[in-house]
Amino acid sequence: MKILVINPGSTSTKVGLFEDLNELVVENIDIPVEELKKFEDLYDQIDMRYNQVMGFLNKNGLEAKDLDVIVSRGGMLPPLHAGAYYIDDELCEIMRYHPAQFHASNLGALVSSKISKLADIPAYIYDAVSVDELADVARLSGVKEYPKSSFSHALNTRAVAMEHCKLNNMDYKNSSFIVAHLGGGISMNFQKNGRLIEVISSDEGPFSTNRAGAIPVYSCIKIAKDQGYMGLQRYEDSTGGLYSYLGTTDAREVESMINSGDKDAENVYKAMAYQISRYIGSLSVVDDGKIDGILLTGGMSHSKMLINWIKEKTSFIAPISIYPGEFEMKALAAGGYRVQNAQEEADYLRLYK
Repeated sequence: MKILVINPGSTSTKVGLFEDLNELVVENIDIPVEELKKFEDLYDQIDMRYNQVMGFLNKNGLEAKDLDVIVSRGGMLPPLHAGAYYIDDELCEIMRYHPAQFHASNLGALVSSKISKLADIPAYIYDAVSVDELADVARLSGVKEYPKSSFSHALNTRAVAMEHCKLNNMDYKNSSFIVAHLGGGISMNFQKNGRLIEVISSDEGPFSTNRAGAIPVYSCIKIAKDQGYMGLQRYEDSTGGLYSYLGTTDAREVESMINSGDKDAENVYKAMAYQISRYIGSLSVVDDGKIDGILLTGGMSHSKMLINWIKEKTSFIAPISIYPGEFEMKALAAGGYRVQNAQEEADYLRLYK
């Protein structure tokens, strides 16, 4: 089974080919900043991203008709459950005109649809960013008209939890984990019996390399008053976190600063570890302390310095396992593989008006 995987990011398009569950080739196709500036609207990029993917296929000697299935990152859709959804015209309409938020990952389904129609190939999204399986008590935000939203790195964190169960002979559908994705954005979730029953999104948790995380509300009011709402948005998207304090988004550079004796850099990095630990601690009460493990993943989980500080503060809660990097491409391919082999069922996304 030949599987095409598409995972768009803000400045690149990651594309992969798999034969069943075996990775054949994965390429991260960068998009120059000057190229991105040509597009006024996010969705103006669809043809450009489509051409990138078709060029990738051509370079690897394939046409659309040679594929068996296409799987895309899900993007910022309205709330949905974990797993696979068919990419059809209605899903594309929702992604295009009724997304929960605008994000480059929204483009994946739209590009996949164009390729799918070339040769009538089945196409799916899998484990979208907006997976929402929150427990009822987790939905209350404190303001009735604005319930809590569920946005997290569902794709990678579910893949890590399933991989952990596979490696340790555990039943994913009968286990409980705290999983933290430590990347450019940091999100966490509590997975119980295969469901994400609580989530800490990147805007309500620890600061990261370039995101501010949970800025206190009165500080948000002051920032919005002084800099406008877009100023506040920038702190949450690109200029907060390590960048705000140290002028860099590279954790390796921060570690180099610390090793050179920079006490300010050490304090900031320790503060990040402290915040990550504090939010992991907050998730420990979700299922009354019943936790089979704490799983740390994402790019920053490569940092032994950061991980050791987190371990010092959280190892009393549950055993900690580290899965550095991200497994999104493999997870997308595996999701499509399971659906095509009737091990999982895909659903249809419908916008009820």
